[in-house]
Amino acid sequence: MRIARFRIGDGPARLGRVDGAAGGTDVSVTDVSGDVGTSLRAILPELPSLTERIGAVTGPSYPLAEVTLLAPVDDPQKYLGIGMNYREHAEEARQAGIPVPTSQLWFNKQVSCIGGPRDDVVKPGLSDELDYEIELGVVIGRRCKNVPATAARSVIAGYLVANDFSVRDWLMKRSPTFTLGKSFDTHGPIGPWLTTDDEIDDPLALRMRLTVNGEVRQDWPTSDMIYDIYEQIAYLSQVFTLMPGDVLATGTPSGIGAPTGNFLRPGDLVRAEIEQLGALENRVVAED
Repeated sequence: MRIARFRIGDGPARLGRVDGAAGGTDVSVTDVSGDVGTSLRAILPELPSLTERIGAVTGPSYPLAEVTLLAPVDDPQKYLGIGMNYREHAEEARQAGIPVPTSQLWFNKQVSCIGGPRDDVVKPGLSDELDYEIELGVVIGRRCKNVPATAARSVIAGYLVANDFSVRDWLMKRSPTFTLGKSFDTHGPIGPWLTTDDEIDDPLALRMRLTVNGEVRQDWPTSDMIYDIYEQIAYLSQVFTLMPGDVLATGTPSGIGAPTGNFLRPGDLVRAEIEQLGALENRVVAED
């Protein structure tokens, strides 16, 4: 099942079931808010038992083109990212002057950076080093601690596309923890909806593709992760409790702009797509 947050015009946020083939012309969103409420994070622990009920809702329904999609989860307790988790990307990061870690390298993206799948992304006036990073996003479905890797899939609610926009000169140079360079407002678009775990045979066999103005910059399979998503959940949950709605950005492949200085400029259109999950399209705009 695919579940979106959306609004019609200037109306309130709603939850909807997405029907129709991804990328097709007959995709629609059926409002299920009257049955389950408007917060995806709130229903995640009960989502398996709600699936039949959500699937039975008959309307109202809207063509995808008539709705404004919102971030599927806009209020997680944690939004975490892992650095240099693809082999080729680790090498290009090294070339950009970032030391390659010998263990999982996690950082916070402040939740205030989260944006919708079609929202503009603001290039800060204080930097000319805005970069992109397509990532498989994992959404945690239930409260959990000390989860072994062998059981980690059982705590995953589903998947989405994440673009971990990064301001390179505010990473190691100005904030050794990465937090500032990863957390500018609008720099965390996610979506376009949550695809539940049962819809995906193998999340480690998905193709990711990112383009800028139609030019392919990243095109890589999730199978090339150094630490797979189950190892990531096991590692993190040794330290703190993962909560329903927590978002994990699980690493980006090679092709980022930093090694060549090919950074984003106002007017650029960045499209990040993962097969079976959908696509984000975000326009870069200048800061007012």
